[in-house]
Amino acid sequence: MAQEKNKILNVQPHSDEAEQAVLGSMLSSGSAVNKAFEKKLTSEHFYKSAHSLIFSAMARLNKDNEPIDTVSVVDSLTKSKDLDKVGGAYYISGLIEVVPTTAHVDRYIKIVIEKSVLRNLIYLANDISKEAYDDSQEVDDILETVQKSIFSITQDTLQKDFEEIDPVLIKTFDKIDKIASHKGTVIGVPSGFHELDQKTTGFQNGDLIIIAGRPAMGKTSFALNMMRNAAIDSKKKIGFFSLEMANEQLAMRLLCSEARVDSNLVRRGDLPKSQYKNLSLAVGPLSKSDIYLDDTPALSILELRAKARRLKNDVNLDMIIVDYLQLMQGPRGAENRQQEIATISRSMKALAKELEIPIVALSQLSRAVEQRTGSKKPLLSDLRESGAIEQDADVVIFLYRDEVYNKDADNEGKAEIIVAKQRNGPTGTVEAAFISRYTRFENLATNPGPPF
Repeated sequence: MAQEKNKILNVQPHSDEAEQAVLGSMLSSGSAVNKAFEKKLTSEHFYKSAHSLIFSAMARLNKDNEPIDTVSVVDSLTKSKDLDKVGGAYYISGLIEVVPTTAHVDRYIKIVIEKSVLRNLIYLANDISKEAYDDSQEVDDILETVQKSIFSITQDTLQKDFEEIDPVLIKTFDKIDKIASHKGTVIGVPSGFHELDQKTTGFQNGDLIIIAGRPAMGKTSFALNMMRNAAIDSKKKIGFFSLEMANEQLAMRLLCSEARVDSNLVRRGDLPKSQYKNLSLAVGPLSKSDIYLDDTPALSILELRAKARRLKNDVNLDMIIVDYLQLMQGPRGAENRQQEIATISRSMKALAKELEIPIVALSQLSRAVEQRTGSKKPLLSDLRESGAIEQDADVVIFLYRDEVYNKDADNEGKAEIIVAKQRNGPTGTVEAAFISRYTRFENLATNPGPPF
């Protein structure tokens, strides 16, 4: 493999000085040793084979809880019969002399890792070129391999170090001051449902929010209404990934909901001409909003991550909504569906933290809800296919409309928004109005008359 890689370029990106400085620092300082392994430095990061062998000897010593110095490293390389390959004991002792200062070992490690990333990108580009010319694999398979490889390579650049408590406390106190100065207002991304926002203070950056319900409860409608409220009323930039409906279908729902016209009449072409004005007026605020739709089917977590990162970079995205989690494509090789969903859920939470935005994911509930006698209100245990969803989520919200199960119920048009889990806040139930002919959720206090 090394010979194959060396054929690509005679001289690949590397820094002898940085590699020597890292190894020399590790020979001189126990703190440097700890930093190297904390940052997950491996022998693969080194370009020169001699440096890779020396680091491998250090890794063996560290694994065995042995001290790392010139004597122990020389002894380890002697036992593995690699001492002559690295230039002998003289070269190893000389590494200490080339270190400007061990205080800058973080910077040396960063340079070594960055050069390794550049080399890996070159190797990947070469592999992609070969597979594309070979023309023996499906294009989708090649693309998936590329996405996985890119994802793997980027992990080297995403490692986060410890923070001292003092700057964290300062940032925390600034946040407390901000909350106090905006008492009673929503500090996160608002849903537009007042009682829900009072409970959550809006959806917070880095949080994974799960909105779940059985079919026909109105999950997509609720998500679209939330998106509309955040984008139009609060001027937020929202990305909506729909794995179930096409963009045109989403736009139809948004238009009908905004205009308060019967979507069934629109689909049949029976909308009275008198109501066309409402549709025309609804186009204005929607077209001016920062809403971004993506209807890629069977979206993978790698594709979601790539698209979300680009959108965050391009428009400074405020929130992502995914409809819905179980339709996403998990990594190949998962032993079962539960493991696949667990990986998707965990990756979504990691993405929310990386982009520093809330991610809202819609989720199905298991059929156990229907099989229960008595109340059909969902429980956390009803989350479909994986307990990991409950564990990874910061907020879990259930949608429940009693009229779906009890046709003669006296609470027609009312929906319960059940906050079943909130990592940093209270749980409980709030109510909203559901106007089925408009596929629209509203605050109960809102007059459902025409807004135009």
